[in-house]
This record gives sequence, structure tokens and C-alpha cells, in this order.
Amino acid sequence: MDIVFIENLKFQASIGVWEWEARIKQNLVVDLWLGTDIKKAAETDELEYAVNYKSVSIRISELISSRRYKLIETVAEEIASTVLSEFDVTWCKVKVSKPRAVERSRNVGVMIERTIEKSN
Repeated sequence: MDIVFIENLKFQASIGVWEWEARIKQNLVVDLWLGTDIKKAAETDELEYAVNYKSVSIRISELISSRRYKLIETVAEEIASTVLSEFDVTWCKVKVSKPRAVERSRNVGVMIERTIEKSN
């Protein structure tokens, strides 16, 4: 399996369980690793056979800005589900970080891995 990665995608999100968090936007950082077969893209040098990381990034931005979330776990799960269903990948690892969410901590977050079998 080949891996396409996108690191350090930064978003302003409506996220948090506390009432005051509903009134503000907070920073989220997303890192993705997408499992796919890049052989045809490499052989042809054509974008149509590659995972378009710009399209993936835009789709994640749309997803995160579309609603208010309480938990970063939900954000990670929705990103994984969306990427696996809408792009030509069979595996993904998603890391969602909420910088400075905990006092005296630089960062907190979750990391999940999901796999699907795609028929040809």
C-alpha cells in the first residue's frame, strides 16, 4: 500500500462541550495518511489517477465548517468516513489536534485508523 499524506491542516472550528465554547471558534489541526495505490498515477503522470490532496483538503474544510461539534472524536470519525467513501483510498489514519485545549499542554488530540475493502 502506498500512502499519500497531508500534514498540519489548520481550521477554525466550532467545537467543545462547554457553553462558552459554543460562542467562539477554536483551532483544530488535522493530519491525514491515506492508503492507496499510486502506481497508475506514477506511470501516467496524470492527476486523474492520483488522490488529489487539494480536493481532500477542501472537502475536510467543508466538513469541519458545516456544523458545531462537541468532541474531536466525532470530527476524526467523520473525516475518516468521508475520505474513505468519497476518495479512492482503502485505509486512512486521521489525527485531530486541539492545541492548548488543556492548560500546561501544548496539544491534545485523537488518532484513528479505518479501513474498507473496495471492489474493483
